Amino acid sequence: MGKSSLPIIDNHGPCSGVNQDKENIAPSHAEILRQDQSRADSIHSMLSLKSLEKTSLQSKPGISIGTGKYQVTTGFGSPKTELSLVFDTASQLTWTQCKPCAGFCYDQKEPIFNPSKSSSYTNIRCPSATCNQISFEGMQRGCSSSSTCLYGITYSNTTFTAGFLAIETLTITASDVFRGFLFGCGQRNRFPNGGRATGVLGLGRGWFSIVSQTANKYHRVFSYCLPSNDQSTGYLKFGDANLRSSIEFTPMSKSFEGTHYYGLDMIDIGVGGERLSIDRSVFSTSGAVIDSASLITRLPPPAYKRVRNAFLARMTNYPKAPKFENLGLCFDFSGNTTVVMPTITLYFDGGVEMPVDARGILYVNKISQACLAFAENDNDNDVMILGNFQQKGYEVVYDDANGRVGFGKGGCS
Repeated sequence: MGKSSLPIIDNHGPCSGVNQDKENIAPSHAEILRQDQSRADSIHSMLSLKSLEKTSLQSKPGISIGTGKYQVTTGFGSPKTELSLVFDTASQLTWTQCKPCAGFCYDQKEPIFNPSKSSSYTNIRCPSATCNQISFEGMQRGCSSSSTCLYGITYSNTTFTAGFLAIETLTITASDVFRGFLFGCGQRNRFPNGGRATGVLGLGRGWFSIVSQTANKYHRVFSYCLPSNDQSTGYLKFGDANLRSSIEFTPMSKSFEGTHYYGLDMIDIGVGGERLSIDRSVFSTSGAVIDSASLITRLPPPAYKRVRNAFLARMTNYPKAPKFENLGLCFDFSGNTTVVMPTITLYFDGGVEMPVDARGILYVNKISQACLAFAENDNDNDVMILGNFQQKGYEVVYDDANGRVGFGKGGCS
């Protein structure tokens, strides 16, 4: 796995400890899909092409945190405290709850980080260029009566963090230790969908991102593999060492430079081994981003209709079931011991083909309601989102230095 690698825990899986806790029962499928819808809605409002032209991102609220499904553990402070963070490719500021929780803190897995016990913690003063950068990056900025820099991020009306901007020692692995890492020391926090994570690891583009802050060592490259079932473990890896030769790279879309998002240029989709020859203007009108914390892939309406119809035509052996939340095509597999379904392949610029893992095609609420795991966007110009359900089993490489995203099948079981 390479030395700069962290295991990924699925906080809805058996390793998370969530299911053992009576007060933190894993959310239902319906709740998960609703959380995912609110994230998609916030990405769409952030990235609507009209608003990109008319307003700066600074006036936009933060992104909804979605399902907070995947977490990694990193070390903060000297001596280090291990903290579980939701990793997010659309957020840039890393933050964790901090004592004394001057506002309020929510219940989390590990003890709350105590900066007074760390010899390497320092608050950022204000006014200062570093503090001013908070506003430039689209977050709320303040200055306390003791001239300490304050940050605020509102993800949604139920999810937010505010506190001190500070520097601390970040430990990824024993050999990869970063002094002077800028992060948010959260004093007033709400994170209801966070699976009791202590905060967020910001992997998005931007000045505060861990990708930017560790660029000298990791060269703006990171990769992850999301576990394809609840029993297995994935990984988040930093740096460009030991990248597998089987990884295929597609150029990042130029449309999303200057945002926190990593864009892709979609070309086409295939169902059952046949390319649908969807007009490229369908994808260029919407644009496409890849997101670690969105679940279901969202397609432009013309593309969704073509995929839906082609999939349905190859599933005539199974009765249809009622739609489930935002999943519009569902089947009833009652009485079937095996199910035969068509493959789905995503085609990207640069000749890259991504056959979706079999476990990423159907979202199973119950045996009598298994749904095509793609959702239809409301409008043709809502951005397409490649969600993590369709990324399962792939090593996904983000190489921001060279402006490319890579996919390698069989990255983790």
